[in-house]
Amino acid sequence: MSTHEKKYVIIGNGVAGTTAAETLRKNDPNCSIVLLTNEPYPLYNRVSLPRFLQGVIVEQKVMIKDFAWHEQRNIQLITETLVTQIQTEERLVETSDGRTFPYDALLIASGGWANSLQVPGAKDTKHIYNFVTLDDTKTLIERMRESRTALAYGGSFIAYELCDGFAMRKLETTWLMRGPYWLRNSLDADGGEVVDNIAKKFGVEVIHGDEIEEIVPSNGVPGYVKTTKGRQIQADMIGIGLGITLNTHLVKETPIEVHHGIVVNEYLETNVPGVFAAGDVAEFFDTTLNRHHTMGTWDNATSHGRIAGTNMAGGHTPYVDVPTYTSPLFDVNIAVVGSAESSNPELDTIALREPGEKGNENYRRLFFRENKLVGVLMIGSPKGRKKLVELVKNQDVFATAAEREALLTLK
Repeated sequence: MSTHEKKYVIIGNGVAGTTAAETLRKNDPNCSIVLLTNEPYPLYNRVSLPRFLQGVIVEQKVMIKDFAWHEQRNIQLITETLVTQIQTEERLVETSDGRTFPYDALLIASGGWANSLQVPGAKDTKHIYNFVTLDDTKTLIERMRESRTALAYGGSFIAYELCDGFAMRKLETTWLMRGPYWLRNSLDADGGEVVDNIAKKFGVEVIHGDEIEEIVPSNGVPGYVKTTKGRQIQADMIGIGLGITLNTHLVKETPIEVHHGIVVNEYLETNVPGVFAAGDVAEFFDTTLNRHHTMGTWDNATSHGRIAGTNMAGGHTPYVDVPTYTSPLFDVNIAVVGSAESSNPELDTIALREPGEKGNENYRRLFFRENKLVGVLMIGSPKGRKKLVELVKNQDVFATAAEREALLTLK
């Protein structure tokens, strides 16, 4: 008697979706795998996009997989296709071109859309850009080559990456943000000042506590930006880093539970059997913090994809990991480990600011929950980061203030 060939459908071919597909193929050589994406490309490295934006690397270096890789593994990659509906009772996925794909297990790794600028004058003005996808990056580069001035708007990672790209391409750059300093949900005023000083060294004008009130166009392109505090900022192009809206609309008409993201248990399975979620869109159970939350990092998405692929094929492996994120910050590096949330009342923090290399400063902020290290944010020297990651994993108790403060100088 022959067994039923398992059918797997994955929505989203980012690192979570593609890793899940690869894991499924390793675990089940005979299954069918359909990988759906609205983009025209196989997997590329989103972490490399800032360096491509800066001109440090070429497009080829951004790509991770090619179409042949999928063919060799019998993974059916369907590009430039939008999913329009999920029918959980019938176990079907419908796409915008009228096709349906049956599944035994489904993975939703749909990520999110970048939020657009919603102010008067923005809608019909060209050269206002988001920065999430490869196509976003290519369009930005094209405009940067013919621009002299640029504005980066927002207090997010994306906003500083835009700012960095503009400055590295020698544009006259202004960085405008509503908050009192960059990354206000993780840094404090000292950390914010460290980042400002790095940006200013590259000629960036940094403006805090102000917002875009209106875009004043000239012949359909930005003439200048008017702010709520009365500033007028000239910009040939505007880069927007105002966060993303998670693609949870796919499950709106289903019984799948959604809070901020698609809620999953420690096995990355939703409340509907056979439906999993991974990556940015998944509101997963974090064993370190003992609660659900979302996290938009490459490492986290990679681990999610591996665990989801294992469990879709019948495994029972929990997600237990410490997410990490590292990124170039002008001529230094920033690293985030675990949960670094200033706004979380359950967490206590301590910080250290000291002289670093290249005329910059080093900054380290540690986040504790019940005297256990749960998060780290480092700017500048990476010394001690691996040891701190291990301490977050091990959940050792640091009972005294002296023990906790000693971690600030751990090398």
